[in-house]
Amino acid sequence: MSIADKFNLLNEWNILRIICGAFFIPHIYAKFMVPEALGFFQAAKFNPPATWMYVAGAVEVVLAIGLIFGIYTFWAAILAAIHLIVICVSVHRLTGGKWLWNIGGYEYPLFWSICCIVVAMHAWKTLS
Repeated sequence: MSIADKFNLLNEWNILRIICGAFFIPHIYAKFMVPEALGFFQAAKFNPPATWMYVAGAVEVVLAIGLIFGIYTFWAAILAAIHLIVICVSVHRLTGGKWLWNIGGYEYPLFWSICCIVVAMHAWKTLS
């Protein structure tokens, strides 16, 4: 598949794949540029919190590149879904089970992880 094919926005699968990757960009930015981001890792009891925050940021950089550019799409999407499920579990524990994302719940990362699973399912079909 050529670069032009991977960025053909008339293909709905490309749009979903690209947006699943692009949504990591603000999260990456926050982890490296917003001091308050460390507070989540401290509150969620990741030890040592700064190390886990930078590991999460590095993982998100790799996932964003893989999904946006369609590099090892199946694996990037599966790993993104797993990463986001870990976020869901962390947010669930931290907030006492809040669901709605606009009040700090895990609704958004769960939706995003399902979208990544759909991208992985489509990528798997194209591998076969």
